[in-house]
Parts: sequence; structure tokens; C-alpha cells
Amino acid sequence: MTSAPREAEARLGPIGATLCRLAFLAICLPGPVLLAAAVTLDPPRSPTDFWGLLAGGVLATIIGVGFGVFGLRLVTRSRRDGRRLSAAGVAATAEILTVANHLGGEDPGLELHLRVSGPGFATFEADTIRADDPALVPGALLAAVVDPADRLFSIT
Repeated sequence: MTSAPREAEARLGPIGATLCRLAFLAICLPGPVLLAAAVTLDPPRSPTDFWGLLAGGVLATIIGVGFGVFGLRLVTRSRRDGRRLSAAGVAATAEILTVANHLGGEDPGLELHLRVSGPGFATFEADTIRADDPALVPGALLAAVVDPADRLFSIT
């Protein structure tokens, strides 16, 4: 059984990946620092200060570590997708079937419904979002790279 097609995450280079990992690691740190401050402050603070630091440290740890781990997983997935497409990807053609406006997020663009075909895999349809471009019209052909094993693709 073949998995559903999935567009590869945006490709990050080694420097970008390192900087992202450092930023996400920095997001994880304030919570444990607050926890350590709550436990090791000398002289001991009032009970209100202690419990406030402890509660703030626990909350910041849960939120920061959760967000940091999520970000680290995105970076890892991006790098893995890039390596897989470089190693096992085959050249393909993506034909634009329909174009619709996409208003989500800060950057409005176009939602494209594509038919992706090429050697070594069955033709499939997928959706992607691209920046607004007058050349993106139904019937236009775009270059793509596809990993035939699981239909991971990237529009180039």
C-alpha cells in the first residue's frame, strides 16, 4: 500500500539548521533556569516567592520544552526530506489542474491542485501553496522531484 503524497518541508542548509536548533534550544532554557532558581536561592525566599518561581518554572518548562521539541522536529524533518529527495528522488512533472486564492496566514498566495507524473511511480494528485505568480495558471507545467517509495515530492 502506498502512502498519501506529502510535500517535502522547506529545505534548510546546514548553517540555517544549526541556527534554528540553537534558537529552539534557547527557547527550552528559561523554564529549567527558573526551576533551578526556585530550588537553589540562598537565602531562601518567602513562601510566596518560592511557589511563584516554582509555578513559573514548571509552566515555562512545559511550554518552552514543548515548543522547542516541536521546532527541533521540524528542522530534523526538513533535513531528512532534503536528503531523501537528493538520494532517491526522480525528476517529474507537475501539471497545475486548478488554482485558488489562499488567504491563510500572513502571506496570501495561491493554492494549487497538481497532477504529478514521472518515471518509476504512479501518477498522483496533490495540493500545495505557492506565492502569487501570474505564471501559475491551470495547464502550466512545473518541474518536480519525487521519491517513488512514498510519494514525497518537492516543486522546484
